[in-house]
Amino acid sequence: MLCGRWRRARRPSEESPAPARVTAPLELPPSPDHTAPRPGSRALKKMGLTEDEDVHAMLRGSQLCKIRSHTWQKERLYRLQEDGLSVWFQRRFPHAPSRHIFLVQHIEAVRQGHQSEGLRRFGAAFPPARCLTITFRGRRKNLDLVARSAEEAQHWARGLDKLRVRLEAMSQWERLDHWIHFYLHRADSNQDSKMSFKEIKSLLCMVNVDVNDMYAYRLFKACDQSNDERLEGGEIEEFVRQLLKRPELEELFCQFSGEDRVLSTSELLEFLKAQGETGATLAHARQLIQTYELHETAKRHELMTLDGFMMYLLSPEGAALDPAHALVFQDMGQPLTHYFISSSHNTYLTDSQIGGLSSTEAYIRAFSQGCRCVELDCWEGPGGEPVIYHGHTLTSKILFRDVVQAVHDHAFERSPYPVILSLENHCGLEQQAVMAHHLRTILGDQLVTEVLGTQDPQELPSPEHLKGRVLVKGKKLPGSWGEDSRPVSDREEEEEEDGEAVGPAQHRAPSQAGPQAGQISPELSALAVYCCATRLQTLQPGPGPAQPCQVSSLSERKARKLLREAGNSFVRHNTRQLTRVYPLGLRVNSANYSPQEMWNVGCQLATRPSALARCPLGKPSRQWGSYPEGLLQRT
Repeated sequence: MLCGRWRRARRPSEESPAPARVTAPLELPPSPDHTAPRPGSRALKKMGLTEDEDVHAMLRGSQLCKIRSHTWQKERLYRLQEDGLSVWFQRRFPHAPSRHIFLVQHIEAVRQGHQSEGLRRFGAAFPPARCLTITFRGRRKNLDLVARSAEEAQHWARGLDKLRVRLEAMSQWERLDHWIHFYLHRADSNQDSKMSFKEIKSLLCMVNVDVNDMYAYRLFKACDQSNDERLEGGEIEEFVRQLLKRPELEELFCQFSGEDRVLSTSELLEFLKAQGETGATLAHARQLIQTYELHETAKRHELMTLDGFMMYLLSPEGAALDPAHALVFQDMGQPLTHYFISSSHNTYLTDSQIGGLSSTEAYIRAFSQGCRCVELDCWEGPGGEPVIYHGHTLTSKILFRDVVQAVHDHAFERSPYPVILSLENHCGLEQQAVMAHHLRTILGDQLVTEVLGTQDPQELPSPEHLKGRVLVKGKKLPGSWGEDSRPVSDREEEEEEDGEAVGPAQHRAPSQAGPQAGQISPELSALAVYCCATRLQTLQPGPGPAQPCQVSSLSERKARKLLREAGNSFVRHNTRQLTRVYPLGLRVNSANYSPQEMWNVGCQLATRPSALARCPLGKPSRQWGSYPEGLLQRT
């Protein structure tokens, strides 16, 4: 049994382990030589890395310098744990064990050299060959490290990459095996192979199982056959089994399996077809049994038990999202207006809208999540260099050119389809020209600077035609004119972004908006080719030719007003040109509006704050994981 193997792995070597029972639902297959190696060596052996030089160097540990600022640069010991799944690191003050490690499976990428904002700003004095950055999934901050030698940095970069590749290649059962061994080892605080109720509570916290203490204690007492307030061996396994019971899935299993409590290939096929897999065959059902069934006897007779059924449902193959959608399967040859586009608002922020940190890493993370439209709030900066931050707040500032460099380096790592840079421009003419210079020189051929030769002027080009290209959304002179025959000013755009402007009478006159309001640099204007920012005056098409290059930005409040008062016209408008909807400025905690109603009327760019990356469930939002291209064709 699983917990029996964990317990025996911790006994002195002279004790002979009892043979594992094949009938236990959570049992692991015995090792070929009938010995019980240490959990760590067993894990690394399964991954084929027991003799790997890089892994051995990581197991020995290294003194790596952690970089946070010019003044905070501390040497810390980092060491790969023997489980092969986690890295222990030293802290200045002792913390709970869970705060001294990070999991390899949580690593998103390992970059070598000065490939992070932190190392570029604070680690320039160190040779790039000794530097590496570990980026994590979720909201955990990057880890910027400097090794004592280039060879040591290579060991860690290559070793972590090897571990990540092996983990990705593991079967669902192997991952579960590693996962359970790892958390049992961590939760056993006194390392006695027994679990007190306090340790059980710690285990539940580690695996994010939120249950009532009284319920957990009742289960604990029911499994404590020895009545010594300790669980060990089979008692631990029974506790986990009772805790993880899923009555609704057991009911579903019984519905298709009948009284014998096993699924035959024909019964499994019936289940698959009931779930909408109309193309499923008996051969596919047999393949699922061979892949996910845990019991060899059942596997030989082409039967699936409840344990195998659960393993299948927990696997990527059993996910509700179609794994085939991880590849491009849509028609990407339609005009850009025919797609929902994964979009971000205030992309530069990593935290609060009022006093949070601005970082180029926020753009890199957005691109890694498939985002195809990012926002750049551009303001006058010192030394003639424009900066990006949330204006009139306490958020930190980053250089415009650094963000453009991040776009060049990372925009197309996950998706080859076009990226839109939505510029909120608050700069004077001189620094606007600097912005245009950085866009042209850094992005080079990636930047769209003129209309594509074969383009139909009545519609936008397709994502396929714009592969690997960057579009600038911004003001264009003299093409973007309001109904009152004047250019749309930056002051109007700023009021729109605050979600307060609803009509022409509420706008300031150009003479009241500041000396440079409405003045757009010709150099920057020339870069707004397919995404010309215009203020939405009417939903009715004008008498002249179609203007597919115009993009309107609306607050969620104004979009809802149009939806209520002129829903059909709003839908027709969104078939002709792009519409961007952004959250109200009152959402200072980075909360999201529900974008579903915006998608329902065809708004392509329903933006969400990147600071917390929370998106309510809706058709595109729950499926962006299955649309890595960052675009979803509207139906």
